[in-house]
Amino acid sequence: MSSPPASSPIDPSLPLRAKAGDRHAFAQLVELCYPRSLRFALHMVGNREDAEEAVQDTFVRVYHHLGRFRDDGRFEPWLFRILANRCRTVLAKRRRHAEVIQYGDVPDHDVPTVAEGPDWMEEIHKVLATLPVAQREAFLLHHVEELAYEEIAAVTGVRLSALRMRVKRACDVLRVRLAEVRRDDR
Repeated sequence: MSSPPASSPIDPSLPLRAKAGDRHAFAQLVELCYPRSLRFALHMVGNREDAEEAVQDTFVRVYHHLGRFRDDGRFEPWLFRILANRCRTVLAKRRRHAEVIQYGDVPDHDVPTVAEGPDWMEEIHKVLATLPVAQREAFLLHHVEELAYEEIAAVTGVRLSALRMRVKRACDVLRVRLAEVRRDDR
């Protein structure tokens, strides 16, 4: 059974007005969606600079492709689909860049370590970063952004059964790894 969609602060006429050329309506969409978008991107890519770049690029793409937005569609799943693709692109670019650099030349300062302190949120971010991208994305969309599985399917293009399995596996891994961190802190 899927969870109900999160209540959206977005007036359904707002994306339609933006699509019709109302720049003020688009600015309102950005204002309403930016915080959630940035939170999702931060969890996906692991650092603020890349997350902000992904979100900005997303809103530029949304603006240029508003004509493709279906009048009967929900805006947030459409936005998160674009954002998830931008985050995947950032991660792929980072992987390609890392393959070019000799090992150890550039440390990853954005990934927190246990030695940096007992801040629990930091540990959660660290464990989230270890999940495969598909699991992390499904987990964040469901448990952090509170999208229903049907909405996540619209974002990712993945079947419901596969999404449920990704979320379950992510939860299982998070539960085990965070329990290990707790044991190590004692």
